[in-house]
Amino acid sequence: MSFVVPDACTLPTAAQPLRLAEFDSLFATAVRQVDQLDATHTRLRMTGPPGLAATVRDLTVRETGCCSFFAFTVATESAADGEVVILDVAVPERHAGALASLTRRASAVAKRTA
Repeated sequence: MSFVVPDACTLPTAAQPLRLAEFDSLFATAVRQVDQLDATHTRLRMTGPPGLAATVRDLTVRETGCCSFFAFTVATESAADGEVVILDVAVPERHAGALASLTRRASAVAKRTA
């Protein structure tokens, strides 16, 4: 499964597979629903153990450090056990391809492990 790394990404090439593995792990263990709201906005619904929101925030802050065109918004909802996290991902129009690639990957990895 491929992922399009945008030219604007400043993460060193050697570190990119490690970051992708972090996202894949999150997608495989937590993502329950993926909705592409439009070409520049995707919403991921996740569930997991306590601390999931902190994990998502940490990963998205680091990702914004190298791909500043991503705008991540993390929201939480109450759950009987663990946490429910809603992650909104938005990009400018010129980076819609990167978002589409991320959305496809999240959907594919989440379905593979469902």
